[in-house]
Amino acid sequence: MDNQIGSFQAPGRMGSSAVLETSCGYLLQELKIIWDEVGEDQFEREKVLLDLEQECLEVYRRKVDRANISRARLHQELAEAEAEFTHLLLSLGERSLPGRPEKMTGTLKEQLDSITPALREMRLRKEERVNQFRAVQGQIQKTSAEIAGQSEYHDLSSIVMVNENDLSLKKLEEYQVELQRLHNEKNESLQRVEKYIDKIHNLSAILGTDSSMIITKVHPSLNELSGMSKNISESILAKLNNTVESLEEEKQKRLEKLCQLGRALTNLWNLMDAPFSDRQLFSHVTDLLSVSSKDVSDPGSLTLVIIQQAEAEVKRLDHLKASKMKELFLKKHNELEEICNKSHMEIPSQSEMDNIINLLNSGEIDHANLLMSMDEQISRAKEEASSRKAIMEKVEKWILARDEELWLEEYNRDENRYSVSRGAHKNLRRAERARITANKIPALVYLLIAKTKSWEEERKKVFLYDEVPLLAILEEYNMLIQEKEEEKQRQREKKKVQSQVVVEKENLFVSRPGTSNRRLSNRSLNGGFSNGIPSNRRLSQGIQRVGSNNIYSATQGMSLMKEGKIAQVEGMFDRPSLPSRLRDETASVVSTFSGPISP
Repeated sequence: MDNQIGSFQAPGRMGSSAVLETSCGYLLQELKIIWDEVGEDQFEREKVLLDLEQECLEVYRRKVDRANISRARLHQELAEAEAEFTHLLLSLGERSLPGRPEKMTGTLKEQLDSITPALREMRLRKEERVNQFRAVQGQIQKTSAEIAGQSEYHDLSSIVMVNENDLSLKKLEEYQVELQRLHNEKNESLQRVEKYIDKIHNLSAILGTDSSMIITKVHPSLNELSGMSKNISESILAKLNNTVESLEEEKQKRLEKLCQLGRALTNLWNLMDAPFSDRQLFSHVTDLLSVSSKDVSDPGSLTLVIIQQAEAEVKRLDHLKASKMKELFLKKHNELEEICNKSHMEIPSQSEMDNIINLLNSGEIDHANLLMSMDEQISRAKEEASSRKAIMEKVEKWILARDEELWLEEYNRDENRYSVSRGAHKNLRRAERARITANKIPALVYLLIAKTKSWEEERKKVFLYDEVPLLAILEEYNMLIQEKEEEKQRQREKKKVQSQVVVEKENLFVSRPGTSNRRLSNRSLNGGFSNGIPSNRRLSQGIQRVGSNNIYSATQGMSLMKEGKIAQVEGMFDRPSLPSRLRDETASVVSTFSGPISP
């Protein structure tokens, strides 16, 4: 028993003696005294001591287990703290926390106490970073909703889902960059919306329409009076763009309409010689003729009221035009006749004129088309007159030269031309000039023929001078000149023979010296000229008998050549009645023309 007690007391000796005396050893000693006094047997004593030892072991075991559990909890807390700290470092994108020891030393509680402040600071950093992410992501969602046109969007930053596994500054910067991009996109969309709205205001002012109604029809939020934030979605931008395009189209249509009315007004004013005061009333319409659609910016310049007023004025002038159309037509016809007369061209027949006047009186002809046709005829007449100008100038020179030649022939036939009389010296000077001019006629005729043939080949028509083919006149003139030269040659030969006969007679009859060779020579010379002069006079008369001026069409000119009319006309020049017969022959051909002037 003492051994048991000694063995039981052994653990007590590991502590201080005072503790043993006041605890287990004292109690065992007191229990032994009690057992001795009671007379407890040894078996019961051993049993009690065994129970005490068993109970002590259980108490120690529970204490040890509780200590192990506490130590394990501390290890787990420390591990969790380490893991959470590491996770926070990774999620925040930081490598380490300043102030935290690199290596953990000391007891578990010391290690846990050393990491707790750093962990608390990391948690605060995480919470702050999460709030930053939530705010940025909330702004991104709000801006995205505004760009998408979700005007009913509310601030949902409190329920924004933040990925707490990635709270790095790099990720936050990415969100901030995205937010900035969305802000720029929003601002750009707002600027586009404002630009479209400004265009709608300007176009509405030009067209005289209500811009606020048009804008509200696109979307109510675009009206500044609505008090709503503007919808800047792509669909709204597309609607605004379509609205602007439709207004631009309407602007272009109204401008074209006013330009048509302006041209009609200008034509009517010019036709009727309207005074400046009447034109000034619609100057705002005619001023648009020289501008493009993009240059029209004055408010109210393309309103429906202006178009209606211009239409009413055009209608009123159209009624007045009908009464003055006959006068205008006659004026243009006189202009056409003047052009044709100056260039010795053909003009429309009088029967055609009478027919047009009757149609004008009955109102069965389109006035605009008639005047346009007259303008075209005048234009073609001017063009043909311009093409004939060079030839006509040569013809005029030729006619003047022929007049001088005829005068010279008459002058040469005058036997008293060398007499001393008043003005004789002037006739001598004129005769000298006429002789120089007459010598230039062959070259002039040759040039005229070349130019006329070139003109006819180019225009594919016959060149008519007062309804007579010019080439026929020129060729006949050449034939007459040739006959005249041949006649002169025969007269010279005849004169030469006669001179020889006179000489022989003088030699045979010396006793008759009064025989006059001059008288025979003059008679022979006058006889020679008398044969050539009539033909020349007929040619001059044929040229000078130009009466009505007509433009001969290319088709009829070619048909004339094909039918051999030129040959007939040239054959007629051999007869004494050249001018009249030539005029009658060509008149029968050109009388078939009653249509408009050919180009």
